[in-house]
Amino acid sequence: MATAIVRDETATGKAIDHWPLTGLPERISARELVRLRVREEVARFNAQQSEHFRGLVQPTDTEATLNGYRVTSGRRLDWEQQADAACKAFARNGFLLLVGDRQIEDLDEEIDLLVDPDVAFVRLVPLAGG
Repeated sequence: MATAIVRDETATGKAIDHWPLTGLPERISARELVRLRVREEVARFNAQQSEHFRGLVQPTDTEATLNGYRVTSGRRLDWEQQADAACKAFARNGFLLLVGDRQIEDLDEEIDLLVDPDVAFVRLVPLAGG
């Protein structure tokens, strides 16, 4: 089993957050890595029942704030719905996935976590008017 060190970064490379994602297979597709990351963050949110969700993609019926996405009190998120939204966001360049020193361009690409355990998710902000 392998552990990935997951980081969220800004487009300028500033780290926002990081945590270990444990119990992973040594080789994993980028798609499965994204889905497992989202499953973990949704599980943490649902367990804590915070007012803000600080996940990879915005859940439906939420408001974006400086602290994440404001979620209605008591609402539980569906990790599969969030994971599907994350995969769609990747396809439309909503975020970049960097493993080691290379950019992953296809969710079907295999990642060897023993060679490259450092995984960065770089959220891209759409330009105004574009």
